[in-house]
Amino acid sequence: MIRRAPTLAHPARAVCLRQISKFAKYVTMEEHERLLSALACDKRLLVLEWLKDPTKHFPPQVDGDLERDGVCSVFLAEKLGVSQPTTSRHMKLLVDAGLVRPTRIKQWTFYRRNPEGIARARGLIKEVL
Repeated sequence: MIRRAPTLAHPARAVCLRQISKFAKYVTMEEHERLLSALACDKRLLVLEWLKDPTKHFPPQVDGDLERDGVCSVFLAEKLGVSQPTTSRHMKLLVDAGLVRPTRIKQWTFYRRNPEGIARARGLIKEVL
């Protein structure tokens, strides 16, 4: 028997997302799902915590300023203890949820927190809970 991952079309998930969307009418169900999926991983939560104060958690970089440009994905992968492709996937989910912003410098991608996206996520969670 082949099991498929639940999607928005899955009845249980659709009911859950409809309940959440009653509280936050300005956010679509897809945005809810992106946000909650991004926050559902301990490694992504660690990255968000580290990006609060990058100079405390990461060494100085050759290219890009830790505060202004963000942290290089190489440093994130090293600190997380995962491969570059895995780090890229984690960061893509955080970017898609609007929680971090990417910046390209040369061949590197740097990530920093997105204060507006985090405020919006806080508002959604506050309304739901």
